[in-house]
Amino acid sequence: MTHDAARILLIDDDRTIRGSIRHLFQGQGHLVEEAEDVVSAQRAFEAFRPDVVLLDHSLPDGTALDLLPVFKRLEPDVPILVLTGHGEIELAVATVKAGADQFLTKPVELGALRTLVDRTLEGRRSLRRDRAGARRTDRDELDPFAGSSRRIRALEREARVAAEAESPVLLLGETGSGKGVLARWLHAHGPRGREAFVDLNCAGLSRELLDSELFGYQRGAFTGAVQNKAGLFEIADRGSIFLDEIGDIDSGVQPKILKVVEDQRFRRLGDTAERRVDVRLIAATHRDLAAAVQQGEFRADLYYRLNTLVLRLPPLRERPDDLPDLAEAVLARLRRDTGRAARLEPEALEALAAYTWPGNIRELRNVLERATLFARDGRLSADTLGLDGARKAAAAAPPLDGDLTLADVERRQIEHVLALERGQVDRAAERLGVPRSTLYQRLKEFGLSASKFRQ
Repeated sequence: MTHDAARILLIDDDRTIRGSIRHLFQGQGHLVEEAEDVVSAQRAFEAFRPDVVLLDHSLPDGTALDLLPVFKRLEPDVPILVLTGHGEIELAVATVKAGADQFLTKPVELGALRTLVDRTLEGRRSLRRDRAGARRTDRDELDPFAGSSRRIRALEREARVAAEAESPVLLLGETGSGKGVLARWLHAHGPRGREAFVDLNCAGLSRELLDSELFGYQRGAFTGAVQNKAGLFEIADRGSIFLDEIGDIDSGVQPKILKVVEDQRFRRLGDTAERRVDVRLIAATHRDLAAAVQQGEFRADLYYRLNTLVLRLPPLRERPDDLPDLAEAVLARLRRDTGRAARLEPEALEALAAYTWPGNIRELRNVLERATLFARDGRLSADTLGLDGARKAAAAAPPLDGDLTLADVERRQIEHVLALERGQVDRAAERLGVPRSTLYQRLKEFGLSASKFRQ
């Protein structure tokens, strides 16, 4: 089954009609499941999870009006085309009100039916892409291979091989090194590029929230679950799902992710029926997962499944030759987004090269964005970049020692990053690789105020 193929549920009590329609769509490479009455149709719908339903109005034990509410309650977005030998207007109106997307009178010309189904499937594919895009955070779509260093060229060669494969991909790299940009590139340049790309940063998310976000839930599964919710794996069906900071995922959720990767099956919370998806997993982390496995913090079976294709993104300090190209790419994006034209003076380029970039490409983007806003005449000087202040803040960070508790280390790191970002909580959360809400919670716990770091 190719990624353009679809799951078509054909419900009709006439075996001859089913045979003709099945032959038509199987010839296109689609997967066709058949049912001949209301009871078998309900079972097939729940198990098969179709992309489109072709439903005969009159069945031996009921009509389409019995099935439409059931189907729409289970999967509101699945298009349903009702076929009937009786073309009365009243019947058509009642069927459409019950949830049918199209009402067709038999005999149906097969060529016209094929065209209608093709258009319906393309509309469903567009809906999945739109849903994925609606929940996606806006990312700077930089070229993940900007630069000419040996390490970045080697990464590009490996990425091109990985993009064409179907195995899970694990992206390793420090916070801000461009793992999210590379994940999107892998999706766009692979066989699933026309389908949805869904991403989720797992850092700081509780087990319950992760479970509902990834797998969805049924109405009534818990207090507040007033309607069914599709999880991200369902939204990403036929496409790719990117789980950033997968090393932080709760151990209770890890076996469920492994089941999706290996069997392409899962259950919504509160549901008894398994659902099938066709999803490629791209994962990323800044942690040493092998060490996490040894410490019992990450499941070995999931790690070995993710470890099939591994791409390591070099930190920015290890690719200084790429800085001019990266800086120009960021400035081009800023010109497009803000309308402000800016260019780097020679001494500014020297300042960029002399800095160690603990926040990697994300920090480079933030520095250039801030400098562009405050630059006069569009000229970015070394002073405009403000890297001396960041360097002094880094040098002023107190050294760690063996008498510190884990909470002490966490507090010092938060204070250090807030100083680098001049008290900007949004930017500090990005650099630390945690949600903004998590950072605010830590500030409250440690009795810290971001305002004291603003200069």
